[in-house]
Amino acid sequence: MVRAKVYKYIKQFEGEPDRSNFKIIEEELPEIKNGEFLAEATFLSVDPYMKAHPGPVGETMLGTQVAKVIESKNPKFPVGKLIVGGFGWRTHTISNGEEEAFLGKPYTLPDFGDLSPSLALGVLGMPGNTAYFGFLERSKPKSGETVVVSGAAGAVGSIVGQIAKIKGCNVIGIAGSDEKAKWLVNELGFDHCINYKSQNVHEELSKVAPRGVDCYFDNVAGEISDTVLKHMNLSGRVIACGASSQYNNTNTIYGYNQTIIVFQQLSIYGFAINRWLDRWLEGIVQMAEWVKQGKVKYHETVTDGFDNMFEAFANMLNGANVGKAVVKV
Repeated sequence: MVRAKVYKYIKQFEGEPDRSNFKIIEEELPEIKNGEFLAEATFLSVDPYMKAHPGPVGETMLGTQVAKVIESKNPKFPVGKLIVGGFGWRTHTISNGEEEAFLGKPYTLPDFGDLSPSLALGVLGMPGNTAYFGFLERSKPKSGETVVVSGAAGAVGSIVGQIAKIKGCNVIGIAGSDEKAKWLVNELGFDHCINYKSQNVHEELSKVAPRGVDCYFDNVAGEISDTVLKHMNLSGRVIACGASSQYNNTNTIYGYNQTIIVFQQLSIYGFAINRWLDRWLEGIVQMAEWVKQGKVKYHETVTDGFDNMFEAFANMLNGANVGKAVVKV
């Protein structure tokens, strides 16, 4: 019998997540049946959306993982194959391959060549596709336009900015440290980056985007986004992808300034990646090609050990990660 370690979400978040929100248990798994397979986690993802959507209280904490099939009675998922599945925060999972999760059904990992399979949780997975479809399909960028990306050093924002550069845009990132700003400009090719913790976002945008902003890819919401909207050009586009500044906020909730929206005739698009599940591999194939060509670079913040899932999650929410945060089992 295989014993699985599982993080149960036992108490609703109130402000910052705490260890008391979780309980680690062990489950003894039964023998697999015909049509099922047993998968062992190799990499697990921690993402900002988990704060807002952790799943039902009392159930396994929501999340996606790369796992290896170690036993199988399902020909679609043979032993030894690496798969991506929304199995949550657990070390071992029995599946029939048909369960729907946040990102659809489990699927076999495409051939990444020499690239790490952990990238299926980052640039070659949900964050990469979020950037790819969210920016290209919603923004319809044109060469020469000015694009602002908040949460720019995160898993999604860092890729959005690079795609914008591929499309010939002027790209301004907003991040939370000088180190992140230097990485975005010097390594990823952003034209500018504003450290919102030490610089005045309004004043800096006036300097680096004197002709205004055409597209804003919003990962944070809150006061930063309220400021960016004041710099939007007529008929500008806003892609509302995340609201990380609000996930731990129990006080003021910021919304978009409707007066600006009306008079600047802005288009605001709410974005959720599961709308593009039917084109999932299209995004991965294109992102992999850009990575191999050196047009898109990535960084992973890796935490070792399943028992350290909570630390990885909390650190990510507090902005300690650069790029994609993953846990290696």
